[in-house]
Amino acid sequence: MILHGYFRSSASFRVRIALNLKGIPFRQLTHHLRRNEQHSPDFLAINPQGLVPLLDDGGTMIPQSLAIMDYLEETRPEPPLLPKSPADRAHVRALAQIVACDIHPLDNLRVLRYLRDPLGHDEAAVQGWYNHWIAEGFDALEKMLAGDARTGAFCFGESPGLADACLVPQVVNADTFKLDLAPYPVIRRIFENCMAIDAFAAAHPSRQPDAE
Repeated sequence: MILHGYFRSSASFRVRIALNLKGIPFRQLTHHLRRNEQHSPDFLAINPQGLVPLLDDGGTMIPQSLAIMDYLEETRPEPPLLPKSPADRAHVRALAQIVACDIHPLDNLRVLRYLRDPLGHDEAAVQGWYNHWIAEGFDALEKMLAGDARTGAFCFGESPGLADACLVPQVVNADTFKLDLAPYPVIRRIFENCMAIDAFAAAHPSRQPDAE
């Protein structure tokens, strides 16, 4: 498999975690987002959206991190990223989507660039925007995790899965932008448990071949 990504991309980060959890070897191809390499004609020819990640599985091209992780779950089901029952699977997907669909789209690089130019906001305003939306999502996530008996060492039970793969990169982002994580003890505990596992630690941006 080939993963088109970028070391700082949190969506690429979550896919690296999923691939590692499933023990799937993969090669990385970098598209430097700050240099707009994702808009090169060659990359747009295989992903017209011009975003990372993009998974190439023997010529089958899959964009979008959640779609990629669903594909991995369906084609390489062991070890699973999702529990067995439909209700539990929906619960895990809901946790994952709070990060991937509600927090991340408001805080990704192209949104931050637009806030700076052309809208003209300074760095303090951009950081305030970034942390506001993480806090909104984490407030809900913390309550959902703390109030559910299915929460264990990880977002669901005692094995890491889809929700953890989405949560960990967002915690790393929150730390980068200096969000106070003290109000989120369950999130912090799950994050620490995840980062003690090599599948998560090896996927960290600082350990990627294109890290700067």
